[in-house]
Amino acid sequence: MFKALSNIWRVEDLRNRIGFTLMILIVFRIGSFITVPGVDKNVFANDTAGSELFGLLNTFSGGALYQFSIFALGIVPYITASIIVQLLSMDVIPKLAEWAKQGEHGKKQLAQVTRYGTVVLALIQAFGTSIGFNRLYGAQMIPGATVADYILIAIVLTAGTTFLMWLGEQITERGIGNGISILIFAGIAAGIPRHIRTIAESQFIQADQLFINILKAIIIVLVIVLIVVGVIFIQQGIRKIPVQYAKRVVGNKMYGGQNTHIPMKINAAGVIPVIFAVSLLQFPIIIASFWADKVWAQWVTTHLYYDKPLGMVLYVVMIIGFTFFYTFVQMNPQQMADNMKKNGGYIPGIRPGKATETYLTRVMSRLTMTGALFLAVISVLPVFFGALSGLPRSVQIGGTSLLIIVGVALDTMKQIESQLIKRHYKGFINK
Repeated sequence: MFKALSNIWRVEDLRNRIGFTLMILIVFRIGSFITVPGVDKNVFANDTAGSELFGLLNTFSGGALYQFSIFALGIVPYITASIIVQLLSMDVIPKLAEWAKQGEHGKKQLAQVTRYGTVVLALIQAFGTSIGFNRLYGAQMIPGATVADYILIAIVLTAGTTFLMWLGEQITERGIGNGISILIFAGIAAGIPRHIRTIAESQFIQADQLFINILKAIIIVLVIVLIVVGVIFIQQGIRKIPVQYAKRVVGNKMYGGQNTHIPMKINAAGVIPVIFAVSLLQFPIIIASFWADKVWAQWVTTHLYYDKPLGMVLYVVMIIGFTFFYTFVQMNPQQMADNMKKNGGYIPGIRPGKATETYLTRVMSRLTMTGALFLAVISVLPVFFGALSGLPRSVQIGGTSLLIIVGVALDTMKQIESQLIKRHYKGFINK
């Protein structure tokens, strides 16, 4: 491992990419502490420091929400816009569906639509957040607020989210890893010390229960280790589908004739389904919190938390649904079968064309269901564990956070690995 770390700094391009990524993360952390003009962050922080409602959003934004900083909205509007664009590109809007089938050019067009959607959603959410929070806290957060104040705050928050989106794209293009995932990773990692302090203050301050406290600490560490091992095992698991290419004679040259395979991951969607599910599940709760005195709002905030029966069912269903959706968007069985047929490839024992598509769909469905159920179990396991151990609700999301951290770390490590192997250096995985 230490040799692999030393190899990283021998490759100039890789060294520059890692340095660029770290520089962007420093900018992200600095921006998380720059408060929006005209906002009394102390009132906001004092009133929400113990809030169970905004804890997850604050975690994703790296503490920016409790600071009501320029990055208070985080990257959630971008995630929501991505979900909407991907759903609409599935033959809902013909033009988007056409772009989705056009390869790299189509991806650029969809990315541009996602950017515009992010700005629109961020602007709407910025207005709702500033007006709603100010009403929620008795007009103390924005003293003497006027329409111009709300417009200014909304513009600043929208600009902050747009800037985060740009930073994420810069990391993807010039840094290491998926930029948006890296920013979410950084936000969650920044909140780990706060969660540890919360657990320590709530569980381990009673000296007369030293043995019980030590036992709790050991159990918590073991659960975390098991989650990490499970995530790594599933994320690394693949099934190799053998593919045989027939020999073809073109002119005086012979092509094909080799054996290869299609690597199908158990969880090809990574941690994206969990991020999508968390974002969508929290949205109605946030909206309802602005009308806390209404009957419907009280019902929403009572039943849609992920640790309530209905909220947990919705959470699991959305994770499974988004896992299938994202996997089949990335790996289209029909397109894979058509490409194999065009290039003279076939799966031994399976006829090319429709039969190959059916076979790939069946295999992908089984693998994806395994990965989806695993993601769902890991995400809801801390809820039961937290209830048994008496942990505060604000740290019960730790399973989802840990899942995202490990998943993003694995994906980033694989990119570093590929860069090292390409330059004939030994990496972390291949020995």
